Amino acid sequence: PDPFLHEAEQSGTSLRAGAPAALAAPAPEKLRLIGWRGQKSPWPASSPPRLSKAGQQAIVIMGYSRGRRGAMTHPAHERAGADVSRRSGEPLAMRLRVIFAPVALLGAVLFTSQGGAQQQRPVLDHQALLNRQTGWDNRDWSWYRANIPFFESPDPDIDATYYYRWELVTKHLTYGSVETGYTFTEFIDRPFWSGAYGAISCPLGHQLYEVRWLNDRRIVEDFARYWFEAPGADPRSYSNWFGDAVFAAYLVNGDRRFLGTMLQHMEAQYAGWTAERWDSTKQMFHWDGMHDGMETNINSRLTADEFSGADGYRPTINSYLYADATAISRAAALLGQPAKAQAYAARAADLKARVQRELWDPNREFFFHQFRTDEKDGITAGSLTYQSGPYAGNPHGREAIGFVPWQFNLPDAGYESAWRFLMDTAYFFSARGPTTVERHDPQFLISPRCCVWSGNAWPYATTQTLVAMANLLDNYHQSVVTKADYFRLFTTYTLDQRKDGRPYIAEAANPDNGSWDGHNTFYHSEHYFHSGYVDLVITGLAGLRPRADDSLEVAPLAPESWDYFALDNISYHGHQMAIIWDRDG
Repeated sequence: PDPFLHEAEQSGTSLRAGAPAALAAPAPEKLRLIGWRGQKSPWPASSPPRLSKAGQQAIVIMGYSRGRRGAMTHPAHERAGADVSRRSGEPLAMRLRVIFAPVALLGAVLFTSQGGAQQQRPVLDHQALLNRQTGWDNRDWSWYRANIPFFESPDPDIDATYYYRWELVTKHLTYGSVETGYTFTEFIDRPFWSGAYGAISCPLGHQLYEVRWLNDRRIVEDFARYWFEAPGADPRSYSNWFGDAVFAAYLVNGDRRFLGTMLQHMEAQYAGWTAERWDSTKQMFHWDGMHDGMETNINSRLTADEFSGADGYRPTINSYLYADATAISRAAALLGQPAKAQAYAARAADLKARVQRELWDPNREFFFHQFRTDEKDGITAGSLTYQSGPYAGNPHGREAIGFVPWQFNLPDAGYESAWRFLMDTAYFFSARGPTTVERHDPQFLISPRCCVWSGNAWPYATTQTLVAMANLLDNYHQSVVTKADYFRLFTTYTLDQRKDGRPYIAEAANPDNGSWDGHNTFYHSEHYFHSGYVDLVITGLAGLRPRADDSLEVAPLAPESWDYFALDNISYHGHQMAIIWDRDG
């Protein structure tokens, strides 16, 4: 008999068909653990084991061994193993005890309760982790302990940045009114172009992805509702992926009541974009770079309006609306509205086909901006960047927005060659990058002040690129980029978030030396909430990939050199859980 299954049976755990190693909350609320990024599952696909046990605490355990002393064997592949046993005084609990070196073990600890307050023993010492960081402005320890997932790794720079980014969230958290609840600002101040209570729609996608991990669901739910229920909110002042981000919040909370409330707003947003930005002839959405948050870009600089010119069909807004249509389709299907689900799925499919056909240049192997109208100096409508005009035929013109389609898994297989430019210092990669425009572009410019998006490192775009890169590694068969590339770029992004030796972020940085000078206006763009980081740690490094079904997918991108990491105090589908990696136990 299989030793792992035998151990489970001895501990009183029942086994059912499911995913490669899992256990469940009290029925019928069950979670299955799936995943193995870059690893073949050690169980046959036809009959993977499932551990199911009702009780207060439960632990999901995965590990690998290559025949070391004490290793369990399995005829399929590398063995996953663990010794699970009872804790005295803790009924129906299991714990990790043995880790099979040298390859390691990954465990997800799922805490549940039946009809009462959740009781749990934290995996990490939360207060000790808070005390370890220096330079706090907000020392509301009780708020952090109650609300945030706690993370620990062997990399002190990543840990410091992770907790700084949670503090940054508190700097922008705003309680607007009793009627509208919470929202978030982008800037420390409230500029004239912001909406009610200082919110701006440009970063709302990044912001929703970040705060969906807060344990206090009122915050993310209020923020999601704010855009259509708060007087003075402006949900389409900039391009964004509102519908997709709302569905991403649902993937964490698993609450169909929330999804049912939000579906009408997701549809209203899509209808608004269609009325305002849809070109029925081209069958695509159009706008300029300024309304992507990219003022003075290499396309607008070729027009009479350098700041906000170059109306066109962009990889950004069309990918965002593809994602929104997909989210509406998935939400409608879950809520029992099949006709609506099919209609929006068809819209998404049509838009995807258009993006691939119209915005991809097979010669330069990249997605580009396409001009909607004729512009000065011979730029013609329908041409991509540098296909016409003063730089016609130039082999460059690549911008970081060309990676955005993968942020939402839009491209089919066959476009992965675009990623060969990312980690090359002759194109996008730099010491504190990546750059927003490839290095040898004829208009490449590292601007000493805001806002010129023609070369500076931009946290907004870097976040998009890292999300897209994780999707590429997760969902595509390719060999262009690796897990090591992801961590190298993530580390670059981490170290870029520094000023005077402390964690810090502003609007844009010099991609060569990391300086924020000229982009960190006092009491305006300091501690700028226009990008993501904690979501990258949770879904990327720790690898918790939220799903709509009852599965728990854990597929870490943490480097092979790490001996440990842990993510604790995570709220997921109504459960409290933690993820642990420990090489030697």
